[in-house]
Amino acid sequence: MSEIVPPEVRPKPAVPAKPTGISSVHGSQGSGVGGQGAGGGSSLLGYIGIDTIIEQMRKKTMKTGFDFNIMVVGTSGLGKSTLVNTLFKSQVSRRSTGWSRDEKIPRTVEIKAVSHVIEEGGVKMKLTVIDTPGFGDQINNENCWDPISKYINEQYEKFLKEEVNIARKKRIPDTRVHCCLYFISPTGHSLRQLDTEFMKNLSRMVNIIPVIAKSDTLTVEEKIEFKQRVRKELEISGIEFYPQKEFDEDMEDKSDNDKIREAMPFAVVGSDKEYQVNGKRVLGRKTPWGVVEVENPIHCEFAQLRDFLIRSHLQDLKEVTHNIHYETYRAKRLNDNGGLHPISTAPSGDTQESNL
Repeated sequence: MSEIVPPEVRPKPAVPAKPTGISSVHGSQGSGVGGQGAGGGSSLLGYIGIDTIIEQMRKKTMKTGFDFNIMVVGTSGLGKSTLVNTLFKSQVSRRSTGWSRDEKIPRTVEIKAVSHVIEEGGVKMKLTVIDTPGFGDQINNENCWDPISKYINEQYEKFLKEEVNIARKKRIPDTRVHCCLYFISPTGHSLRQLDTEFMKNLSRMVNIIPVIAKSDTLTVEEKIEFKQRVRKELEISGIEFYPQKEFDEDMEDKSDNDKIREAMPFAVVGSDKEYQVNGKRVLGRKTPWGVVEVENPIHCEFAQLRDFLIRSHLQDLKEVTHNIHYETYRAKRLNDNGGLHPISTAPSGDTQESNL
């Protein structure tokens, strides 16, 4: 008899260790090469390059540039143009909000839009400043916000028509108002009925940010008391200014936005003139008792407004405009129109666009 040779026992292959710094992919079903079956994961043995998507997006957006449209509303003499020029460190608004002797005060609110291309650090932004001369300057200011709301809706309509075109543009020009700075007179008492009615009528169609203009005319105590009174009156009137509580996405956003909401309305001072203070040049307003420094947080809240408006919430302002305000207008517009009509092709081969 021949001897029975036992089967060869082969050792299990060693599983290579996971490279340092390389993440693992977890699958929910099945197994792949080096996988562990359902619910397990497989180790990546090399660099894929998923993290480069951020750089790809940056290059793409750098080529296309950005659009930002800001509207300033308030009675004459509150320094609307000066503040916008100070925000963007450039002459981006009208030269003056006043009127010369030869000019007549407009009978109704006029809308004047001025566009500029601002470049900083290789980033280009097309900034459009929409001014509203004539607002609140009449004896009878009843419904003086109608031209403003009409303008805002016209920009939504223009974007919607471009969006539903059959052969629409690859990049639709965005003229929608992303932000409305509403200037409150530094009376130190309370909001005027005009202020309340304007914000009540427009807060649902545009991002409103209330600011107290020329706050250097108030003492520190008056400023604190006035801000508290304005917030209380806005809450009683049911007016929600940006950033709205209902749009906070997570607890981190809520925490940051709560601090901003507690500081609003920002008491600001605008100036495009420089003065020498303690050996350095600063933007400010000269008074008999000294210079009010625009960017000094002890003197006013301009720096907080700038950081909030440009450095932390500019993109969010655009997203809220598109995802909330524009979508609300779009849904209502299409619903009133019975939805989009079916598109038919003419015999000649020409396409017929749907009419809104």
